[in-house]
Amino acid sequence: MIFRSRFPDVEIPDVGLAEFVVGRSATYGDKPALIDGPSGRTLSYADLARAVQRMAVGLARRGFHKGDVLAVYSPNLPEYAVVLHGVATLGGIATTVNPLYTSRELAEQLADARASFLITVPPLLERALEATRESPVKEVFVFGEAPGATPFASLLEAGGTPPSTAIDAKADVVVLPYSSGTTGLPKGVMLTHRNLVANICQTEAVFPAEAERVIAVLPFYHIYGLTVLLNISLHRGDTIVTMPRFDLEQFLGLMQDHAITRAYLVPPIVLALAKHPVVSRYDLRSLVSINSGAAPLDGSVEQACADRLGCFVAQGYGLTETSPVVSTTPVDPARRRPGSAGLLIPNTECKVVDPGSGAELGANQQGEVWVRGPQVMTGYLNQPAATAAMLGPDGWLHTGDIGSVDQDGYLFIVDRLKELIKYKGFQVAPAELEGLLLKHPAVADAAVIPCPDADAGEVPKAFVVLKGPATPEELMDFINRQVAPYKKVRELELVTEIPKSPAGKILRRTLVERERARASPH
Repeated sequence: MIFRSRFPDVEIPDVGLAEFVVGRSATYGDKPALIDGPSGRTLSYADLARAVQRMAVGLARRGFHKGDVLAVYSPNLPEYAVVLHGVATLGGIATTVNPLYTSRELAEQLADARASFLITVPPLLERALEATRESPVKEVFVFGEAPGATPFASLLEAGGTPPSTAIDAKADVVVLPYSSGTTGLPKGVMLTHRNLVANICQTEAVFPAEAERVIAVLPFYHIYGLTVLLNISLHRGDTIVTMPRFDLEQFLGLMQDHAITRAYLVPPIVLALAKHPVVSRYDLRSLVSINSGAAPLDGSVEQACADRLGCFVAQGYGLTETSPVVSTTPVDPARRRPGSAGLLIPNTECKVVDPGSGAELGANQQGEVWVRGPQVMTGYLNQPAATAAMLGPDGWLHTGDIGSVDQDGYLFIVDRLKELIKYKGFQVAPAELEGLLLKHPAVADAAVIPCPDADAGEVPKAFVVLKGPATPEELMDFINRQVAPYKKVRELELVTEIPKSPAGKILRRTLVERERARASPH
């Protein structure tokens, strides 16, 4: 059974990304487009448009051509938008790099992407220079100034008009983010101008038309931050307040001081807003809506956050490989369904497939979620086998996520296919057990992983961060009373933190490897 979006299809213009996003800047003029949260440094829409043009001219004069790759190795800054769209104007490709990467990890991405230029910030310059020693990078730029790199400002000195570049929106790659690597080695995801323009149009059709004040706490190197926080917000004429890294009190202070109206977050931040005592010290009444993505958010946490802040809280779903948005929830209390990832956005189809037999399933039946639409990537760079495994010839993307679609078209994501715990042949979803643990008043955070067992194959083991008094035995009893026998947590360990990626995903692999190391003989 194919599930289709309940929204009418939208028209997707055949234009380049920069023309589509920055081309509307004249409409917004001197309105602030991007504000650096810590310093207050502001780029207006007019400033942004001028800087993008100058950036394109400066790069072209250095020999940067259509199809060339520039790596952005930086935390969130207003200038991130200038770089992205300066590169896009020339038909180039921006490969966005996690600023937490080591020099080795950066070098691997630079080599795989064949980046010819790199831009970074002074604190990361030493790491960047080390990574570029044996790479194809011709020149390193730095925001600000630092020895050993060319100041970014020098790219903006030239006037004039960028060379005219013919862009094939459907075929030309514009960004090359790397998948998180939580289920394997990072792979370059080839996203075209049309992929991103389509996802902007699709997602905007579901959101209110009024301009917003948005907090950009999620990293722009990640596709969620790049498309939803940066490009959609700029196309709409929103004002974006950027944060280079997450700090709860700074985040709360910026939301209060800038009267933020909309926040795109990940489950750990929503959990903090729901439960952390410091939140009550800040005035967040301007906040109208919160959208959570990147990992499943338990419905009880979603509701607790909404009740505490008095704003709309809901979820969306997507992947790097889908630019990223697949589903989201309209800002309408009547259409909110706690625990759901929302409705398929326009022009999007989905089907749920039995992982074992490949049979298509119906409403309210759990299986692997497959997605098709104009936002789906063209493939992985230099990875034909991985592309073929992920993307079928008929355009269906195999997400690797377990979920279902209900009778009203709402998508529910249960867990990653590869993260399912196999207990005596039964499949156990870690996210379900984590959601139950989070309902205990003494639990601040939780993660569940498969633990090898001679009799059962695998058993669920929980790692729990406490915020109040509780023993492992009490917590195991609390959860095990609520689940079928095969889902029972057999081990529980108290820890000080749960390892997570910058995008908010639980790094279960880190916990699994830690357990394996403990079990192996020394």
